[in-house]
Amino acid sequence: MKEALSISERIDEDLRRESSRLRDAKRREVKVMLLGQAESGKSTLQKQFQLLYSSKSLDVERMSWVPAVYLNIIKALRIIFAELEYEATLQIPDEPLSSPDTREALDALRMRLLPFVAFENLLAAELSGGVSVGGGKTGAFVRSGWQSRIVPPWKFSSESNDKPATPDRTRELTVLVARTLAVAVDDIECLWAHEGLQFYIRHRKIPLDDSASFFLGNIQRIAEPEYCPTNDDILHVRLQTLGVMEHKFPVSLAGRTYQWKMYDVGGARGQRQTWVPFFDDATAIIFLAPVSAFDQYLEEDPKVNRVDDSLQLWTSICSNNLLKSANLVLLLNKIDLLREKLEAGVAVRKYITSYGDRPNNFETVADYFRGHFLQVHRKKDTTKRPLYVHFTSMLDVKATQSIIANVGEAIVRKHISQIGLM
Repeated sequence: MKEALSISERIDEDLRRESSRLRDAKRREVKVMLLGQAESGKSTLQKQFQLLYSSKSLDVERMSWVPAVYLNIIKALRIIFAELEYEATLQIPDEPLSSPDTREALDALRMRLLPFVAFENLLAAELSGGVSVGGGKTGAFVRSGWQSRIVPPWKFSSESNDKPATPDRTRELTVLVARTLAVAVDDIECLWAHEGLQFYIRHRKIPLDDSASFFLGNIQRIAEPEYCPTNDDILHVRLQTLGVMEHKFPVSLAGRTYQWKMYDVGGARGQRQTWVPFFDDATAIIFLAPVSAFDQYLEEDPKVNRVDDSLQLWTSICSNNLLKSANLVLLLNKIDLLREKLEAGVAVRKYITSYGDRPNNFETVADYFRGHFLQVHRKKDTTKRPLYVHFTSMLDVKATQSIIANVGEAIVRKHISQIGLM
């Protein structure tokens, strides 16, 4: 009887300890959601967090980014050729394509690069794992854990007994693309340096992704045998997130380690309904608004300005009752691109009529956008939470990681205060 009682007491004690451990683990858990429209910079911010707090995990998956880099280069080339073809049909006098010699030179480069560009759909399908999106959309739509399916082709030798976690098809395709790039690299470099192309780039007549100039400017390095992506390469890669991706980071503060669970969600209009189930117990919301997109419109609705869409989305976040206890962080992102557009003479009032006759310089434009987002917070946030606001460029590693550290500390301190550990 005594022995049975002793066993029962030990079991009860074990259960109490386990319950206490679970409560402590829960108290140290910080749930952060990255919200914003598609191409706002959410995935790049997640990679910055990973670089700062979990760089070893980035090293483990580094080689899986090789086909993603190739895909970004191919997409850039496809857009360039399509836009050059369109500009040629306009036959505008005094522009480069009005010259037969220029057209002939660019057409010759296009013909030689077509075999490389033809890999776009095959690479996108492999990165997407066979997932397709309706509406005729093209590109790579990646889900959580996609990196684990992509094994670099040189990781396994022919004599190795290891079983690769990805089909031979994926590895063989990556090898084939790499070999084709090695043959095409000089032509790509020649195309990118061509004065005719650069004319249309300078005059913003070719809508390249933010990362295109970076990859095309580094094409010789990327085309080297056994190329290994750098941190900058990974930060510049653009892939479309499908669904919700969970990432975990250990963040230390005041001698304690907190487990951050970060959720990077697809920002396209059709995917925003997937956000709601994650709202309930969110510790913080980091909202990214790409203020450089004042001259762009939604892919899903060409009538909606992207900055207007960000403001509408921010309004719904501030007024959502499920988020009333979450800390709010607003990142007015892509200020590097905003500066470039303004310096190139792109007029804000042409796209946002309410801007009126204000000066078309960075300080005035940035303050104008910041004021609109702050006004939404003041009007719609009934809980009067403090709002942390930063101007950011996700590709500036030093500046972004300084912001991450400051924001992270503020979020964790607020979390500690709420759960009574201070």
